[in-house]
Amino acid sequence: MRIAMIGTGYVGLVSGACFSEFGLDVVCVDKDEAKIARLLDGEMPIYEPGLEQLVESNRKAGRLAFTSELASAVAKADAVFIAVGTPSRRGDGHADLSYVYAAAKEIAQAIEHYTVVVTKSTVPVGTGREVARIIRAARPDAEFDVVSNPEFLREGSAINDFMRPDRVVIGATSERARELMRALYRPLFLIETPMVFTSVETSELIKYAANTFLATKITFINEIADLCERLGADVHDVARGIGLDGRIGRKFLHPGPGYGGSCFPKDTLALVRTAQEAGTPLRIIETVVAINDQRKKRMAQKIIDAVGGSVAGKTIAVLGLTFKPNTDDMRESPSLEIVPALVKAGATVRAFDPEGMGEARKLLDDVVWCDTAYECMGGADALAIVTEWNEFRALDLGRVKRLMRQPVLIDLRNIYEADAMAAAGFTYVCIGRSGSHGNPS
Repeated sequence: MRIAMIGTGYVGLVSGACFSEFGLDVVCVDKDEAKIARLLDGEMPIYEPGLEQLVESNRKAGRLAFTSELASAVAKADAVFIAVGTPSRRGDGHADLSYVYAAAKEIAQAIEHYTVVVTKSTVPVGTGREVARIIRAARPDAEFDVVSNPEFLREGSAINDFMRPDRVVIGATSERARELMRALYRPLFLIETPMVFTSVETSELIKYAANTFLATKITFINEIADLCERLGADVHDVARGIGLDGRIGRKFLHPGPGYGGSCFPKDTLALVRTAQEAGTPLRIIETVVAINDQRKKRMAQKIIDAVGGSVAGKTIAVLGLTFKPNTDDMRESPSLEIVPALVKAGATVRAFDPEGMGEARKLLDDVVWCDTAYECMGGADALAIVTEWNEFRALDLGRVKRLMRQPVLIDLRNIYEADAMAAAGFTYVCIGRSGSHGNPS
């Protein structure tokens, strides 16, 4: 079977590479000829563990190709996946579907035989129907079905998420389309992966409901963390105590500076707007969006408070800029609120991230960029950990203390223990745990 994957962003590139690993012939298409040239040279446009090796092995096997020519890729394909961006639309927060609809128009002109057109991008309810209308209007003679097949890939572990998913959701209106999708995902049937077949509209809503629920869970534990700080409780013990309840589960109960990335911020906002227009507002999700926005802004003040209420003339070292580890994605990262606020308050900010420096330089101004974590700490009055990269989890605390002007560490990911930091002579500030202040020596 042949697949055309329209879009070589995060979803398209990972999905295309993984489908080729299943043994299918995949052509990934992108209008950006420079990106295609980089891919042909073996250069990945995103950082994702294992992706470069996966792409290289399947290209060598002849199962994975890249092109900027959509028509030829679609003409030969049994299934065409639309995996283009759906960013938040400026002004109203709705998903911008212009790229999806533009792809549908081009696909319509290239179809030569029965083809399943699959929306892989995250799209609001009704998008699949509109894609079908666009194709039918352009090509009344075309034989096709439109299917919704949302992705549930976590950045940093996307390949495993594709190869061993919790479930695959497929929204289709015909048995012919369902059979083709079953064939594409046959390797997952063999490992008994649950396959959820629904209507197109239900499939579209499942994706938004899943992401907004997880965003709500993160926001809930962040608010509980704030309460823990006031009451002298430990948020990690609270999270474990409730997470062991099978009805709640342990995942996404880790306090921090707020959620970010390519999915949760735009998907929560898009669902809020969809619900408002449908006349059934989602008050919980509206509140989640507002709380998360406020939380990111408050994290800068937490750092400022830790150094005495003012950072004017002081140097703050920031470790981690991406919204999570194991990615170079800076979209909606808490650092995009924290760093500018510190600079505006008069601080000199020294920053380091293992993979996100290239993207961060495009988005942050007036920052001293450093090549290593320890270089970042030189002469700092405080050190803030914003992203929990593994290499930050076992810092040489003696060396850290010698490098810094003042031994103050603000741990926005709670990767250290308060007692150990106090014993090492640090003033330690974390999230949602009592006894967070050590005694510097």
